[in-house]
Amino acid sequence: MPAKPCILIVEARYYGDIADGLAAGAINALEAADFDHERLEVPGVFEIPAAIRMAIRSMEFHSGSKSYAGFIALGCVIRGETSHYDYVCGESSRALMDLTTEYSVALGFGVLTCENSEQARVRADINAKNKGGEAAEACMHMMDVKRHFRLTQR
Repeated sequence: MPAKPCILIVEARYYGDIADGLAAGAINALEAADFDHERLEVPGVFEIPAAIRMAIRSMEFHSGSKSYAGFIALGCVIRGETSHYDYVCGESSRALMDLTTEYSVALGFGVLTCENSEQARVRADINAKNKGGEAAEACMHMMDVKRHFRLTQR
């Protein structure tokens, strides 16, 4: 029996309570679909693309290394008093999109960009908007798209 596909969840821990809610939603969706997962913590949203690229490089260059069928990016950026929000949102989103197009990775985008912490809590809550679950569903759907185009063996 072949091993279950494994999804790497890369979660920004800057807002730990929000990250926990997003991860709970993603994990629930993955387990319901019978996928394995691994969690990797990074400090903030800006670091998510680099971590995913490192995982891709590891799969490219190290035979026998862990192989991931897809990736889920989870985190939260809350607008503050400076333009830092704009740079983090724009640059991390662009870098993630670049990874999907350059390497044809299946990615679920679960990075919240909110005006305040209340918006973030509602979006992360598995009993409310459940954006972590939505990101997992998007990743799994894109895995199906990769299979459709025969870009994966699973």
